[in-house]
Amino acid sequence: MNTQDSAHTTIEDEILLTSLRAASWEDFHGQENIKKALQISLQAAKKREEALDHTLFYGPPGLGKTTLSHLIAKEMGAKIRITSGTAIVKAGDLAAILTNLEPGSILFIDEIHRLPKVVEETLYPAMEDFALDIVIGKGPSARTLRIELPTFTLVGATTRFGALAGPFRDRFGVIHRLEYYKPDNLAVIVEKAGVKLAVTLEPAASLEIAKRARGTPRIALKLLKRVRDYVQMKEISLISEELVRNALDMFSIDTVGLDHHDRQLLETMIKKFGGGPVGLSTLAASLSDEQGTIEEVLEPYLLQIGFIERTPRGRVATKHAYNHLGLPYPEKKE
Repeated sequence: MNTQDSAHTTIEDEILLTSLRAASWEDFHGQENIKKALQISLQAAKKREEALDHTLFYGPPGLGKTTLSHLIAKEMGAKIRITSGTAIVKAGDLAAILTNLEPGSILFIDEIHRLPKVVEETLYPAMEDFALDIVIGKGPSARTLRIELPTFTLVGATTRFGALAGPFRDRFGVIHRLEYYKPDNLAVIVEKAGVKLAVTLEPAASLEIAKRARGTPRIALKLLKRVRDYVQMKEISLISEELVRNALDMFSIDTVGLDHHDRQLLETMIKKFGGGPVGLSTLAASLSDEQGTIEEVLEPYLLQIGFIERTPRGRVATKHAYNHLGLPYPEKKE
């Protein structure tokens, strides 16, 4: 599993990310178009004294979907209940959550595409009519009991937008796709996080971390923590660009943010399969890894920077990948 971009983080990582999470719109850097659109929607909802429309955020992990949900709750002056698609196993679990919400609450469901079908369908009347339909009994004597729910806003987050059923997607009034961050925005995030971690970084050092963070704030903060540990062991007070390079090189994070797992994937495609095309299942078997890990964790960034391509016949390594690894590009691929 790629430790940089895994959807599953350690307890230590969660504590770190929570402590460094933006507490206001001013502290949230990047995703400017989404911020502006959300603030307009929030202001309009408050002016009407209504709950915000159900909102869906999608995009790669680590880009700020959870942080945005907290900012929405803070802006609306509402309580937030956080859960995940894997934690809600049956309709009864969802009913227990919904019936305990307060009016105007925010219900945040991470990885919402993992909700079981029966739970997803239970959400439909809850989202549209703020009501919960419960079937009592079985067979001809079964009857439906409708329970009224307090008004609430469902905020969903997913890394797999296409995995959501069309009727489910249509019930979200606000849908936003989060994009990878530019290095300049990430450098600001790193610099401000450095203040909270009581470390001093030269501007070039913040930018160097940002360049290796795969366009993802979560990864930038993890890299910053690794650099902090490195300089503390050497008892250095000011973090320079050179120190960042030395530290991240030691952790096998290269100049564009690839780690051992990313390079292993590319090298397998090139050395074992001639650069492709190679099927996902074949690639997963060669790496002794899960298909979901490759598709959801490793591939998105490699696709983003143009190191691999998806074709009808399978994955193909591009000339950029060959050049980055210092491998000769076959003339027949020209």
